[in-house]
Amino acid sequence: MTVVFLGGGRITSAMLAGLKLSRAKYRIIVHDRNPSKLRRLQEEYGAIPERSLPRAVAQADLMIVAVRPNAVFALLKEIGRVDRPLSAVSLAAGVPLSRLRNALGPQVQWARAMPSPASRSRRGLAALSFARSFAPHARRQVSNLFTTFGEIVEVPERQFDAFTVTYSSSHGYHALATLAEAGCRAGLNRKTALLAAAHALVDGLIAWREGVQSLDALLHEAATPGGIAATTIAAMNKAGYARAVRAGIRAGLRRARANARG
Repeated sequence: MTVVFLGGGRITSAMLAGLKLSRAKYRIIVHDRNPSKLRRLQEEYGAIPERSLPRAVAQADLMIVAVRPNAVFALLKEIGRVDRPLSAVSLAAGVPLSRLRNALGPQVQWARAMPSPASRSRRGLAALSFARSFAPHARRQVSNLFTTFGEIVEVPERQFDAFTVTYSSSHGYHALATLAEAGCRAGLNRKTALLAAAHALVDGLIAWREGVQSLDALLHEAATPGGIAATTIAAMNKAGYARAVRAGIRAGLRRARANARG
């Protein structure tokens, strides 16, 4: 099967890295106007570069639209009407299926996907949402592609934006950077602070994910009442930790809704 990526940016690079690790047998074509991006993707992942947009689309069994939300419709307008059956997946955050449905004509069936940059290591997570008309065999093709570089979860489109702002690996990186910086201010050198913060975040979450205890039970076990951890958490909450996270999620949702309006 030939998979054509329209856009050779960071998320395409992450997905191609995961595909390479998986040794999946796809024919991969990437279209981008930046020749240096195409050369890099060809050299690192064996992708076939294609500068011509019409030639790229003509070869696609599955087309992945991997450009920024504000560039999606200019790209689709340039493609024009597609007069053959084609499955297309948009990675554009906030752009709903209702706006994509007829952009290339009725022969094109659309899905949305939101993969993680962690796809690069095959530890990604991707949300998928399909138009009702999406054929079952084509759904399997899309699902099979995304499972090559991580876990997938199918969500109703009405939940898609909430998933997008909640699941991002940026939350973990941001928490790691913030916790390590606080450790440095408390007297640790940066290397030790990063190690301590990474253990606090990553190893604890692995214990939850791979274990049988509930999150509440693990939190109670780790933060003994009256102890240092419990005191630390209480001070964080008093300072507005939960409010800050909720505010961030609300801001991300507003950004997604702005993308939907174009």
